[in-house]
Amino acid sequence: MKLFVGLGNPGTKYQNNRHNIGFMALDRIADDHGFAPWKGKFQGSLTEGRLGSEKVLLLKPETFMNLSGQSVGEAMRFYKLAAEDVVVFHDELDLAAGKLKYKKGGGHAGHNGLRSMHQHIGETYGRVRMGIGHPGRKDLVSHYVLHDFHKMDQDWLDDMLRGISDGAAHLAADDTAKFSNAVALRLNPPRSSTSKPKTETPQNQPKAKATPKPDPKPEPIEDTRNPLQKLMDKFS
Repeated sequence: MKLFVGLGNPGTKYQNNRHNIGFMALDRIADDHGFAPWKGKFQGSLTEGRLGSEKVLLLKPETFMNLSGQSVGEAMRFYKLAAEDVVVFHDELDLAAGKLKYKKGGGHAGHNGLRSMHQHIGETYGRVRMGIGHPGRKDLVSHYVLHDFHKMDQDWLDDMLRGISDGAAHLAADDTAKFSNAVALRLNPPRSSTSKPKTETPQNQPKAKATPKPDPKPEPIEDTRNPLQKLMDKFS
């Protein structure tokens, strides 16, 4: 069994914030793959279903971001799961908006949700790092992550969430390469060639005969006779 965790803050006030992109990812997976209705459990919202051949739990902690690990730790103890069975979906300031990377283990890089995860379950869980870009200054970070996505972000955001849903079964089966590829196909689809193929003459088809051009008209010859010669030639 796998436990997919989306990080975010509860309530309609925060639902479209950049910080809630983890919640958005789980909502898309649940909707697209026919998971059971969400129910309140483990200080969060929980649903379960299947991705491919794997049974998967989806958990959105409702303890607010800074205490996310409490909810996750409680669910893990109930289902007797290890940190290696957990994948966390979260916003990532250090990745450009529209970029996604999978990572196993490592530090929390100052992310308060991950910091809480480290405190309660250790650091060996998997992370789906969903790039939201950086505001440019450290003092602007809090306002930036707690602000809604701009309209100009909607195209790449939708593509990323669709890609995550496309590859969710691969992620549940621990095939992170295929998961990442499914997301990449949504974010950077192959470009179709717009150049028209050259028309080739079949080898056995006879070439059309060229239409003969008419002979050019002869240029008029200049008459150099004087008037008397012209009169004599007329009556000769």
